[in-house]
Amino acid sequence: MEEHNWDPGSLTESLNPATADLDTLSTLELVLRINAEDRRVPEAVAGQAQSIAAAIDAIAERMDRGGRLIYIGAGTSGRLGVLDAAECPPTFSTRPGEVIGLIAGGEKALTQAVEGAEDDGEAGALALQDLDLQSRDSVVGIAASGRTPFVLGGIQAARQVGALTIGLACNHPSPLTEQVDIAIAPLVGPEVILGSTRMKAGTAQKLVLNTISTGVMVRLGKTYGNLMVDLQASNAKLRQRAERMVALACDLDPATAAQLLQDCDGEVKTAILVALLGYSAQEARQHLQQANGRIRQVLDSALPQYL
Repeated sequence: MEEHNWDPGSLTESLNPATADLDTLSTLELVLRINAEDRRVPEAVAGQAQSIAAAIDAIAERMDRGGRLIYIGAGTSGRLGVLDAAECPPTFSTRPGEVIGLIAGGEKALTQAVEGAEDDGEAGALALQDLDLQSRDSVVGIAASGRTPFVLGGIQAARQVGALTIGLACNHPSPLTEQVDIAIAPLVGPEVILGSTRMKAGTAQKLVLNTISTGVMVRLGKTYGNLMVDLQASNAKLRQRAERMVALACDLDPATAAQLLQDCDGEVKTAILVALLGYSAQEARQHLQQANGRIRQVLDSALPQYL
């Protein structure tokens, strides 16, 4: 289910002259035409860099105080929020319920359309109220049109408790971007197929959400350089990845890294500090706890050359 709140002044509901003859093109021409439109997306996202950065800093500050990051959307927008939230625990070891995705219509809406769900503003408000929303939480409303009632209802509920509100839309101005603390509006222009916001708008939303969650986790110390040192090694692929992180961070051969990681109960950060600073595993854990999990902070305190 995509968003179909038609508005003649809406960019996402405008006719795209570049693809008006789409059904007459050869398949290769069709692919190239879609690709040409897709190339507009990164530029539109780049144009929102300052707003995205502001959102990252504001969310990270609240999460450092125990706040949560909550995405709320309908249709494609909702699915993208749920996807981003679902990828945070295995990638960054976020706690259960620390990053949450809410979609109009509930879990059923992840795989099939739930008619009318996006039009229920009260449901959006109730979905957030059911989470016992706090002022230290951050709520990101996602709506390509910027006018989805379910999302607007959620944002209004978030504002009532003083939570940080962020709006991600591909129209501006819009009711969503006008009601939030931080507005992010990558204007990707008319879709290849009129109103099909799963395309350019969806791609822009995916890029923004990836950047927000990654940026927040970097600010929270979930990486060391560009190494994913807070991952949960819950399967064979991730265990191999964890071993590679330790090997790269400490310049170790694979076998040594694997043994070190095993000795540290699979904890990548702990293993790195044991290798680089000579700590015991318990000492490494204590230093990490004091630094709120920020491995760079521990290294900078112990080794001036890491500054």
